[in-house]
Amino acid sequence: MRLAKKLSTLLLASGLLFAANAVQAQEPNRPECIAPAQPGGGFDLTCRIAVNSFQNSDLLKNPMRTVYMPGGIGAVAYNNIVAQRRNDPNAIVAFSGGSLLNLAQGKFGRYGVDDVRWLASVGADYGALMVRQDSPFKNLDDLIKALKADPSKVVFGAGGSVGSQDWMVVALTAKAAEVDYKKIRFVAFEGGGEAATALTGNHVQVLSTGAAETIGAIEGGSDMRVLAVFSEDRLPGVLEDVPTAKELGYDIVWSIVRGFYVGPDVSDEQYDWWVNAFNQLYKTDTFKEIQKQQGLFSHDVAGKELDSYVKQRVKEYAELAESFGLMK
Repeated sequence: MRLAKKLSTLLLASGLLFAANAVQAQEPNRPECIAPAQPGGGFDLTCRIAVNSFQNSDLLKNPMRTVYMPGGIGAVAYNNIVAQRRNDPNAIVAFSGGSLLNLAQGKFGRYGVDDVRWLASVGADYGALMVRQDSPFKNLDDLIKALKADPSKVVFGAGGSVGSQDWMVVALTAKAAEVDYKKIRFVAFEGGGEAATALTGNHVQVLSTGAAETIGAIEGGSDMRVLAVFSEDRLPGVLEDVPTAKELGYDIVWSIVRGFYVGPDVSDEQYDWWVNAFNQLYKTDTFKEIQKQQGLFSHDVAGKELDSYVKQRVKEYAELAESFGLMK
């Protein structure tokens, strides 16, 4: 009887040890966050949240690094993961609502929304329009009036091409001004960092960007001013005095999810490790504080729930793109 009990205890202990080792075996040994743009801007911000949050937790034994892979507003990184790093469990790649919009328009080449595994989000952002402090546009109404008078005299810039999420905000603003969006002057840059530099240098007059990026610019001491945010309600903190487009009489709301995906052949066990790690990360005060510091708002969704959300958004974006004549 005693022998049987001892054997049972040993088997249980062995089973628990095996399970622990199995879980540990799924942990990435060279974790990296790929930001599909140059340093600065939304993708960099997204990686910064993951890198700093994991660094201040005990969820990853090895430090996570950020790798920059610019090109095609996310297309180069997407193609790299699908074609060359399909089963690499170490790499998580930042995406935003703009990535989903590009997917909806077929801008990532022959790959679509079903060709990666959507992993986890780290917050939501909202569209915003920013100008220099010395800009003649003191508010959104001034900008709308200028567009009505002559849209060719207003130059917008953004870290995205025609059809991107930042361009959509510009197009929707033009629509609110009852101006043909095709007449809008729009300069595309490779990432939000370059676009912000262009605004600083007065090469463009208005920057279409994310609210989180405007917070970073303002807190960093840049000489900028936000005309409006495209959220349902006013945003707290640094932007609490900035009106929403809706309260100014323009029914425009543009939300931006930020998160990560992994390669399509990452195993279920490795994928689940990441999902569980993010679910645990969401509960930590460190993550919540870093999310807040980066100007993002709670949108903590991982695994199948995020997968469903992403695919629904891509469907909606395809319909919006079609309405602007952007589909191939």
